[in-house]
Amino acid sequence: MSDTLPSDLVDLAHAKGVSTEYWDWKGVHTHIPQDALRQVLTALGEDVSDDDAVRGSLRRTRQAPWRRTLPATVVARTSHPYRLAVHVQHGRAVRVHVELEGGGRLDLDQVPHDVAPVEVDGVLVGEAAFEIPAGLPLGYHELVAEVEGEDALPDPTTRRATFVAVPDALELPAGLDERAATGLTTQLYQVRSETSWGLGDLGVLRELSRWAAREHGHDFVLVNPLHAAEPVAPVEPSPYLPTSRRFVSPLYVDIATLPDLDRLEPGTRARIDELAAEAAPLNRTDVLDRDASWALRHQALRIAYAELGPLHAQRMQPWYEAEGEGLLLFATWWVIAQVHGPHFATDWPAELRDPASPAVADFQRAHTGEISFACWVQWVLQEQLAAAQEAAVGAGMRLGVVHDLAVGIHPKGADAWALGDALARGVTVGAPPDQFNQRGQDWSQPPWRPDRLAELGYAPYRDMIRAVLRDAGGVRVDHVIGLFRLWWIPEGHAPTDGAYVRYDHEAMIGILALEAHRAGAVVVGEDLGVVEPWVREHLLERGILGTSIVWFERAADGRPLPPADYRRLCLASVTTHDLPPTAGYLALRHVELRERLGLLTRPLGEELEAERATVEEMKDALVAAGHLDPDERDRLPRVVDSLHRWLAATPSVLQGVALTDLVGDVRAINQPGTDEEYPNWRLPLADSAGIPLVLEDVVGPREEQRPPHPKG
Repeated sequence: MSDTLPSDLVDLAHAKGVSTEYWDWKGVHTHIPQDALRQVLTALGEDVSDDDAVRGSLRRTRQAPWRRTLPATVVARTSHPYRLAVHVQHGRAVRVHVELEGGGRLDLDQVPHDVAPVEVDGVLVGEAAFEIPAGLPLGYHELVAEVEGEDALPDPTTRRATFVAVPDALELPAGLDERAATGLTTQLYQVRSETSWGLGDLGVLRELSRWAAREHGHDFVLVNPLHAAEPVAPVEPSPYLPTSRRFVSPLYVDIATLPDLDRLEPGTRARIDELAAEAAPLNRTDVLDRDASWALRHQALRIAYAELGPLHAQRMQPWYEAEGEGLLLFATWWVIAQVHGPHFATDWPAELRDPASPAVADFQRAHTGEISFACWVQWVLQEQLAAAQEAAVGAGMRLGVVHDLAVGIHPKGADAWALGDALARGVTVGAPPDQFNQRGQDWSQPPWRPDRLAELGYAPYRDMIRAVLRDAGGVRVDHVIGLFRLWWIPEGHAPTDGAYVRYDHEAMIGILALEAHRAGAVVVGEDLGVVEPWVREHLLERGILGTSIVWFERAADGRPLPPADYRRLCLASVTTHDLPPTAGYLALRHVELRERLGLLTRPLGEELEAERATVEEMKDALVAAGHLDPDERDRLPRVVDSLHRWLAATPSVLQGVALTDLVGDVRAINQPGTDEEYPNWRLPLADSAGIPLVLEDVVGPREEQRPPHPKG
């Protein structure tokens, strides 16, 4: 019970944005175990070892704003004035101005503000207020405080702070107000071609986008996260557990369209062709082999770089300088990982585990060639991503490629190494139990520390968002609720024993909106599962689209929500990657799979009955709406077709059709809450019989396999 928790511990948790209770997916009021709560607070940098330590942490937390002249970061909407609190030694005069991102200076007016001073470490600290006016240019500015005389404030170094001016709301890209955009959704690596080296790559994305635009009138292709994976085997199969979210996986390099490939010497080109021939059998395997694909791609890239690297050096220099230290650290990690293994916390010598150490600087000097190669590979990926977006828009798409932003990173990978204490240690991100995983989930990913993000001016977060939106028509933010709160699970605890930790959603959403505004992109928030109602209202207010899955949309009476009642500002689709393709769902493959893997918490018969009732209820609704003939209720292709007609009748501004549905695939690509128990993320695109397909099969499917265009 919460009344057994020490009151100071509860107050500290609330002051740090940590929940002490929550309501689960069944509406049951649940309390956070005390030991789990203490571990979460420890991960936030607080000493909670005993009652005295808790009281000390609470005192420091409450005094924290009074120890700083300026807040670490201010994120404010430009539509209204913002009142800025400034702290100085009581009686000192202070002036504040803004240094604008684009150049120029704005002096701020001090406004009346009557607050009693507070004693901090023997110093009486006063609080003044200044007004940041409405209408400032959007962007990243800097606040500067000038204090009269010698200020004895406990932390006098905090007279500069990041000020981010963000839009009130992200506007829809041109044209979406008049006509909804339909698009293809796919796991890109699944879609191999006859020449793709065993995994779908950016060449496949280019051709798939052209085909989707010209043959189906689609306006976007939504792909899985293309974030970077390990440069050595075994390569992590999940695109949602990347080593870095800022950089791109070389698994997606299209060897056939490397920049200036035609300028290679004939002998060099012949060696690459030999490797391509060796890779060809990987395009027809029953299970994807990332390790084999990467081994061959890696060889080809090294061979090509020997001639193309010097040729591209000058051309890539501006990009290299713009990416700065982040690129250098990623490339350094990439090279060290090939020497010592990809997991820095366990595989590397102790002296290399700190990116700021002299040993890392020595390593960089000794491996400049390898680090330059790693940078070149990332430049090639950016060139090919730009080409894919250009091809999509050139074929008539209004949005083009929409990327997916994973919720987190590998706990021992590149970002975990480079970002240091911007990430919390001793905890992982996950989810409490819900309907589709009744034991909860542990995603093994370290979360952002909200306090450190603010102290860093949100730079790591900003860089990540900017990177994923480069050369893109939009981004889908996986588990967008994580920008409001995340479920932190202490090491050694089950997913049921976590706690929610809140983030400054005004800052997280505001910066996301600012970067999308600058990129001219749409943002989709995956807001499925247990979501506080006000969160969806906030996302709507800020112009972030929601997500609607036909199977999850229910009216007040529990029946399928009629198409006319769907949210307009959302991406609607029949299925998602966490469910089987629609034909598999209709056949209750998900229940069979969860029973086999031991993931059910109620008897199989009860689960089957409940899920079968859901399917039959949906069929009833399809029949009543005139989308399905009563005599065809048991014909899976007809029901799949009808569900897409149901989707087409919604007012949703984005409507997605899964490529797996188009070809009749029935196998789940992922079963949440599992690892090696199921070949998650390793199944290639296949037909209804499970026979693998390649891109050349897809572009001319049989008519009976093809759901209608969502608009007709």
